[in-house]
Order: sequence, then structure tokens, then C-alpha cells
Amino acid sequence: MINGSGKFRSLIQLIHDRTGNFGILTAIAIPVVAATAGVAVDVTNMTVSNSQLQQATDAAALATATALANGNATTSNAQQLATQFVTGQMSNYLSGDTNTADALKAGTTANVTSATNSSGGTSYTVAVNASYDMSVNGMSQLLGIKTMHVSAASTSTSGSAAAAKQAALSMEIALDKSGSMLLNTDVIDTSQKSCTQYYTEGNYLYQYPKAKSPCYIKKIAALKTAVGTLLDQLDSADPKSQYVRTAAIAWSSEVDSSSALAWGTTTTRSNVISGLNANGGTESSAPMALAYKNVSASSEATAQAAKGNTTFQKIIVLMTDGENNATSSDTKTLATCKAAKDAGVLIYSVAFMAPDRGQTLLKNCASSPSNYFDAQQMSDLIAAFKTIGNQASKQITLLTK
Repeated sequence: MINGSGKFRSLIQLIHDRTGNFGILTAIAIPVVAATAGVAVDVTNMTVSNSQLQQATDAAALATATALANGNATTSNAQQLATQFVTGQMSNYLSGDTNTADALKAGTTANVTSATNSSGGTSYTVAVNASYDMSVNGMSQLLGIKTMHVSAASTSTSGSAAAAKQAALSMEIALDKSGSMLLNTDVIDTSQKSCTQYYTEGNYLYQYPKAKSPCYIKKIAALKTAVGTLLDQLDSADPKSQYVRTAAIAWSSEVDSSSALAWGTTTTRSNVISGLNANGGTESSAPMALAYKNVSASSEATAQAAKGNTTFQKIIVLMTDGENNATSSDTKTLATCKAAKDAGVLIYSVAFMAPDRGQTLLKNCASSPSNYFDAQQMSDLIAAFKTIGNQASKQITLLTK
């Protein structure tokens, strides 16, 4: 039997006994440590997810704004385009998790605002917001955390409203309309069954005695189409005719017709391009000299300055399908080309199914190899003038991002 003092000693021993404490503390600590580790893993995953989503919204905003500016999208379908871009960018990262993908799709929005500047150009600002709830692991759920919210937002502006500066240009287009422009291109003319056709022997052009079939689009008609493409692009870039002045020179063995430099493209189209007809020989020095004189005239600088264009790009486009009748004309033409380039004039040249000597002349006249175009068929000619129009349009509106 234990007396009172014995009971007291036993109680003291029990209080000071540490046997089993480690097991108890470990049992308590394990779920806490596991839950903490689970949260750490989920926080890392959320950080990566945020980064991936940010990249996706950045790309979606830029792509949507660019599509709007290029006319490949409208404000009504911008939401759909942005959502498709975000979900497409995230598809590999989500690894087939359809529930999360659906949540992301539902949580993506795009807001589009537009502004029009004084020259009629429009800029688009696209704001993309995307979010979804990311599932967490079982350890995090021990702490009552069911999901983690992932979100990102991006804004991109494209166009010419607030962040663009305008650059003006004056362009002379010198077009060969010699007799060889009556020759066929490679494109069949389905509008007629038979037609007058031509052929060459040496330096001479002859007409077949009878109408021939099938008909082909003549080189002169192809030229009208190609130049029209260039002028269309200039009109699109400068709809109010505040920055672009154009003129054209139709030439053969001499300057046959020309228009004075004028705002926009209307005068150029009506006074020269619409009336192009093929005849005569080939002599490029006179039209090249006239083109250089016109773009460099003090009156041209005065006309540009009247609309606030204190600086402007002077451009000459020289086109031929042949070679000069006299080699002395090559020498004179190249001398003018050099003087123009030295004075800062930008020269484009287009050889349309031209012989070697004609190609060499135009290569040496152009401001750079990339400014020379060798068009061997109608589609090449149209592409050449379209490229010139595109590059000239970029001169007009220089976007700053």
C-alpha cells in the first residue's frame, strides 16, 4: 500500500517523465509540415501559371490590335479572336485539363477602343484580361485552401492616332509606253475570243496579219493594273491627301505626256495612266531627267510646306520593258540617277520582261538592290508595284509602339 508521501513522489515522477514526447510532437507536426509543403508547391505552380498567362495575354492583345489595324478583324469579333489566342497559347501548358480550359475561356475578356487622327488613320487599343481558378493538391486542402486564383492583364495599341508622326512624299512615276508594250503577257484574256497580236524581230515590232486566238492581256494593260495597285495603297495610307503628291510621265522615244505633281492620285490617274497607249521607241534619259527636276523643284517644297510638311521624301519610279535605242541614253540616264541619289531621292526601278541591257540599266539606277524589281510575268509586275506602294505607305505613317 502506498502512503501519502509515496503518492506524492509518484506524481512528481510522472510530471518529469519525457518518455513518448517525440512521438506525440511528431504526430502533431507531420500534417502541419505536409500542408505547408503542399502550399509551397501550389504557390510555385501559381507563379508559373501567372507567368504563362501573362505571356498569353500579351500575345493576344498585340495580335488582336494588329489584326484590327490591318483590317483582318473587326471590333465585333475582337473578343472571340483574343479568347482564341489566349486559350491557344495556354493549351499546351494546361495539358488537356478541359475544365480549367473552359474556365479560362469564360474568364477571358477583350475591350477595344479606337481613335481617328486628323488624316483619317485609326488606332486600336486592345485590353485583354484573363483569369481562372487553379486546383490545388490535397495537402493544401488540409488548410482549407480549395483553389488559387490566376490572372493576367495586357494592353496593346496599334495604328496611327496618338503615337504616330507623319512623313510626306512626292512621287514621280516614269512609265515606258513604247511599241513593245503591245506584246502579250502570260495571262489569257478571256473577255474576247480572238484579237490583234504582235511579235518582234530584232528591234522591230510587227503585227500578225490576222486576228489570233487565244487572246492574252497586253503588257500595257498589265502596267495600268499594276500602277493602279500602287496608287490605291497611297490613297489608303493618306485618305485625305495631306501627305502624298504624285505625278506620272509616259515616255517612249520621247516624253509623250506628263502630269504636274498634285495632291493625292486623282490627277495622275486621269491625266496619264488612263490614257496609256503603246507606241514609239525607247529613250529613258529625258523622262528620268524630267522626273528628277520635278521632285527637286523649289515649288514642290513650297507645296508640301503649305500643308505643314517641312520635310518630305522624294521618290522616282522608273519602269521599262526594253533597252534604249542608243547606248548614249544609258549613260545620260545613269548620270541623272546618280545625281538624284546623291541629292537624297529614293529611286525604284522595274524591268518588265526586259532584255539584259535594260535590266542592267535599271539595276544600276535603283537606290539599292532591294529597290530593283525584275518582273518576268504579269503577276511579278503587279507584285513589284504593290511592294513599292507598301514601302512608300510606310514612309507616310511611321508607327511608334
